[in-house]
Amino acid sequence: MSRTDDDQNGPRKDEVPGDEQAQFSALLEDSVEDLYEHAPCGYLSTQLDGRIAKVNTTLLDWLGYRRGDLVGRKHFSDLLTVGGRLYHETHFAPLLRMQGEISGIALELKAADGTRLPVLVTSTLKRGSNGQPLLVRTTLFDARDRRAYETELLRARKEADQERDRLRVLAATLQKTLLPPALENMPGLDVSTHYHLASPDEVGGDFYDLFPLAPDTWGLFLGDVCGKGAAAAAVTSLARYTLRAAAVYDPDPVAVLGNLNTVLHHEYNGADPRFCTVVFGLLTLDPEKGGFHITLAGGGHPPALLLRADGTADFLPTPGGQLIGVLPEAHIATTTVRLAPGDTLLLYTDGLTEARTDATSGGGERYGDDALLDFARALAPATASDTVDAVRGLLDTLGTGVDDDTAVLAVHAPRPPGEEQR
Repeated sequence: MSRTDDDQNGPRKDEVPGDEQAQFSALLEDSVEDLYEHAPCGYLSTQLDGRIAKVNTTLLDWLGYRRGDLVGRKHFSDLLTVGGRLYHETHFAPLLRMQGEISGIALELKAADGTRLPVLVTSTLKRGSNGQPLLVRTTLFDARDRRAYETELLRARKEADQERDRLRVLAATLQKTLLPPALENMPGLDVSTHYHLASPDEVGGDFYDLFPLAPDTWGLFLGDVCGKGAAAAAVTSLARYTLRAAAVYDPDPVAVLGNLNTVLHHEYNGADPRFCTVVFGLLTLDPEKGGFHITLAGGGHPPALLLRADGTADFLPTPGGQLIGVLPEAHIATTTVRLAPGDTLLLYTDGLTEARTDATSGGGERYGDDALLDFARALAPATASDTVDAVRGLLDTLGTGVDDDTAVLAVHAPRPPGEEQR
């Protein structure tokens, strides 16, 4: 059986339970005046000059005034703080006259006891049949809860900024402990380094060092631990001190990286494996011809660059070297080269070659090995400091495209005194 139109429009009065019927009837009997006086927001009407003509009980209760204190005696601007009155005169009132309405303006009212009440104000012009403005109707919403929320939000943001600054200082301090404060001065060798932090908030995993092993023999290394943060810092510290200790025990580059591989694989072969790329070099002074003999061992690391005194430059091949710490036995690739007077050896981490050339568009190509080789050939010959300065300039040019830390270590065999540098 189908329902009548009255049935479809809702339950008949005699179908409504008694309690609900009483509540429903009470709602219907609310007067317009009562709705105005006890609305959940403040209402007031003013003459065009701002003199208060009407105000509801809600606003009077908020401010602690009697109706006779305000109606016909005060202007709306009299209820505002000094700053609020200035804003009302210079912005609020002129915009209201031009637009006929202005809404959501944050102001503060002065209560009778001197306290302040933050409110959000919306005002409209009531016009007559001829279009001329007659009065201003204003609605005010209590914004105390919102103000408290904003204050708490600002406090939390300030604390977060302070915590971020504290973490940055901590990260920078920890980073410094992972690198030598200054490389020792090796007789007959010019050395320069640079560490580029991609993010000041995180500790990177790049590391390097240069240290003596015998009167005419030095060891050097440069590496990159996978990942960032405290876990990577722990591996970085372990790798750096293991390499130095292993080199003292047996300076052969293959043996040094083999020892590091054993230590890392033993310590980090569980659920959170850790590994790194490393290049280790053994430098021996050549007393007869000048310069140095260098043996390099590579464990998955980008190849070193040799900038020669004659203006040429090439990568030094260390093919097939495996990541250090991944397998129980790692294949270590080696190469031997003579660093003649005027030559410079450049070691770097892959943050340089993997940087993007156009980070502003969210993409861009990787800088790459070919571009780095062209860069070195255009730079050679160069001293260690000139080479590192040029790389620093390159990193600055790439800007935010450098999204990984980059460590650079350059060693240069100076020409004999009196010989002109080309």
